[in-house]
Parts: sequence; C-alpha cells; structure tokens
Amino acid sequence: MKVLVIGSGAREHALTHKIKQSPKCTEIYAIPGNPGMELMGVPCLPHLKISDFESLKTFCREKDIDFVMVGPELPLVQGIADAFTGEKTFVVGPNQKAAQLEASKAFTKEFLKKYHIPTARYQTFTKNELHHALTYIEQQPLPIVIKADGLAAGKGVIIAQSHTEAKEALLTMMQQDKFGISGHTVVIEEFMQGIELSVFVLCDGEHYAVLPEAKDYKRIGEQDTGLNTGGMGAVSPVPFADMEFMQKVEQTIIEPTIQGLIQENISYIGILFIGLMNVEGTPKVVEFNCRFGDPETQVVLERINNDWIDIFEHIKNKTLHQCKIDIKKEHVAGIVLASEGYPEHFETGKIIQNYQSNDEYTVYHAGTKWENNTLVNAGGRVFTVISQGNTLSEAKQKALKGARNIAYTNKYHREDIGFEFLD
Repeated sequence: MKVLVIGSGAREHALTHKIKQSPKCTEIYAIPGNPGMELMGVPCLPHLKISDFESLKTFCREKDIDFVMVGPELPLVQGIADAFTGEKTFVVGPNQKAAQLEASKAFTKEFLKKYHIPTARYQTFTKNELHHALTYIEQQPLPIVIKADGLAAGKGVIIAQSHTEAKEALLTMMQQDKFGISGHTVVIEEFMQGIELSVFVLCDGEHYAVLPEAKDYKRIGEQDTGLNTGGMGAVSPVPFADMEFMQKVEQTIIEPTIQGLIQENISYIGILFIGLMNVEGTPKVVEFNCRFGDPETQVVLERINNDWIDIFEHIKNKTLHQCKIDIKKEHVAGIVLASEGYPEHFETGKIIQNYQSNDEYTVYHAGTKWENNTLVNAGGRVFTVISQGNTLSEAKQKALKGARNIAYTNKYHREDIGFEFLD
C-alpha cells in the first residue's frame, strides 16, 4: 500500500512514523513534510501546495497512492475529500460538509443543542448584531468565553475575566477583523469549570472506534499561565478518565454525535477529535475538530499497537465495528520545545544540536528546516519529545531528559507537563 501524508508538523511526523511501521506500507510520501520525515527516508515534496487539490490528485495518480492521511484542518475544511471523489485514492478525512464541525463553532453548537449533547450554555451573534452581543455580555456571569466562529489557528478563544475584557475581545474580532471573516460571527459561552481532555474517535460514516484519551497543555507558562498556544505538551492516559467516565463520554456524547450526523445525512469519515471538559464528573463538549490534535496525537499514537494500514482499510470498507483497538497500558508524556517568545515574536535560524531520537525518547520535528545542511529552528513550536513509562512520572522524566538534551539558542519548554496528576 502507498500512502501520502499531508502536513509538516510533529503530528504529521508521528503519523508518518506509525504508518511506515506497517508491513503493508510499501511507499510513503509527505507534502510538504519536514526534516524529521526526511531523516526517516520519507520523500518530502515542499513544492506541492496542500491546498492545490488538482496537483495533489495528479501526484496520487502518478504514484498510484492508496491512502491520503490529512493532518491539518485547512485542506479538510476546503474540501480535499470532496476533490478526490471518484479517484482510486481514499482520503482519510471528512468531506467539507462534515468538516463544518470544526469550521463553524456556531454550526457545532446548534448541532449539540439539537441532539441534546451536553455543552456550555451559549448565544451566537453576527457582526450585524454587535450591539445585542455587547448587551448580552453585560448580563453574563464571569468569567465569560468569547469564540470566533471560524478557523483561527487555535487562537480564536478568549476567556475573559471581566466584562470589559470580553467586550474588547468581541470588538477586536467583529470590528478590527483580528481573525478576518472567522470572527464576523461569534459564539459567547458560559465558562465551564473543570479539567479538559481530548478524546479521539475513528469514524467510517456508520461505525466508530474510540482511541486513547489525552490531556494537553495550551498555556505557554508553568501551571497553565500566560498566553494560549497550539499546545506545549500532552499526557496519556488521563487518570480521571476511568472506565465509568469514558462510558459516560460514549453514551452521552460519542453515540448521539454519530447518530446525529447520520440523521443529518452527513457521512463523517476519518478522525473526530472531541475536546471535553470534566465538570464534576460530567463530560461536556468544548469543541469538535475534524482531524488529529497536536500535540495529543504524538502521545496517543504511541499507545496504539494496531497496524495503521489495517485501520485505514477498516475506515474505507466501513468495518470499524470489527476493528479492535489494541491499547498499551504504559503512560506516555510529550513535551513541546518552542522558540523563546512564542506564541508572539521569536527568532529563527538558530542551529540545533542533539536532536536525535534514542531508546529512551522519540523526537518529532515541527518547526525545523535545513540551512546549508545544518538543522535550524524555523517556527514557534520546534519539536515534540515523547517517552513512555510504567508511570506518568517515569514517562515524563525520560521526555524531560530529551527536552533538555536538545540544544539551540533561545530554547523554551515547560517542565510541569502533567503537573495536576503528579505529587
């Protein structure tokens, strides 16, 4: 089987690594890919654009590609799965209609409401309803959550501690176009107090299979302080997500979501990422994403023993109900290495040393590039270092060893990933 992976981050590096381990995988390519994939011997094609579907189809025909695994959300929201309709190549990802679950928070909230799936109380406002939105904010208890409706690279959610801050966030979205058209419709939500976790569900349009859960850490600073980022680390399993809690997730969220999609005549194929909040033992939906999350994917994949080509075939053949997910009991911790100053201003082009994986930890590349045959940082998030152990503490210590060993000027990482689960 021949596979194409779309994307260039640590998530896609991890996916490529796992897919390549399949005995059925005869060839694997990445567009655009990254240096970490190249070091694995994977041909990367940075000249091809992930939004140029005609060029991607031509490439897949020429290489006789069987499966396309899409990492980032944008190609899915733009309709890459629809573009491959009628092709021999199967896209592991939802079509444009199904991808609305990530592309529009307003769509998702209406869907959750219609199918009685637990979530935060909310109201949706368009740009023309700015005055009403400002009045609504004044009437809400604090803190209050302001969400841009569309895609905003993970930065379109503001948790405001005052009514003034909430109004300012609203105005920057609707009047100052901080997120472009994505912020012209805004969802205003009640703040849910609890601990977040991420649940990943494989879908074939009719059936589903639940993957291991993970907890990620979005804030730049220790103890979850500072600005939101794309993610600074993750752990799996999540201690409070025991069998009883996960049964609640399945019964009150996953099953009604799958049945609701079928009733809406939406054939959801690929990965459904469910961001949840554990509110005093009750799981509630924070958001849906139409693809794997980053950095959760890096730790979740490490816990799955299945052959990923087998999984792709089950999705294609609509036989996921026959697919048993083989999950390791070990704990996995992932630590993101960033460029100091991220998620705002940071410097690139710094020479990187000691970035090789070893028996204790695995290094996945994100913001790296080759410059005169030397690896340098080229983004805000540079690597994810993951490791497994019999306990979370053991896994974290090995991942920290890797994070500390990698060397480049202005390196930054959090030392406290998993802090609320450790003594």
